[in-house]
Amino acid sequence: MDFSTDYILENTMVRLEPLDETHIPQLVHFGNETAIWTYFLGRSNGAANLKGYIEDAIKHRLLHKEYPFAVFDKRTKAYAGSTRLFDYSSLIKNIRLGYTWYGKAFQGTGLNKNCKFLLFEFALETLGMERVGLGAHSENTRSIAAMKSVGCSEEGCLRNLFPSLQNAGRADGVLYGITRDDWINGYKNQLKQKL
Repeated sequence: MDFSTDYILENTMVRLEPLDETHIPQLVHFGNETAIWTYFLGRSNGAANLKGYIEDAIKHRLLHKEYPFAVFDKRTKAYAGSTRLFDYSSLIKNIRLGYTWYGKAFQGTGLNKNCKFLLFEFALETLGMERVGLGAHSENTRSIAAMKSVGCSEEGCLRNLFPSLQNAGRADGVLYGITRDDWINGYKNQLKQKL
């Protein structure tokens, strides 16, 4: 992956474009949708925090650590959220996908499935990765259901990784993934039929 290249991934429903400073005014109001940020343990809740969160994501691209995208919903002609690729390794042909969030009005609309399709296709076909990894807080049932719905397989957990947000204890990090073999041998077509 060339972090200096402006990759644009799109289909008839969505366009993923490299996140930059021009997206801040389009996205910053989502900072006030507090339900989005329940399982984001970094600073992102509130307009000022979301602005800093976006600026950090842009800096991480410059450092070749992450590749963040702004998500544009073509149906509503509005920016819907953000997602990113990170932990890229050309040596072991592995990449992770995460930091995904959408405004409430865009959740449950099929937008996520379209984004994941484009990102899996890009990572597994264009970049030649062998695996795309994803993860979630074990209490984040919405995120876990979304990963399952796009064909990801549960691969394990990191015990006591996060503070529990439902009680005073700890919670696991749940790991999911999709491999190139999964994708080529049917997962791509299965996900495409859901779009």
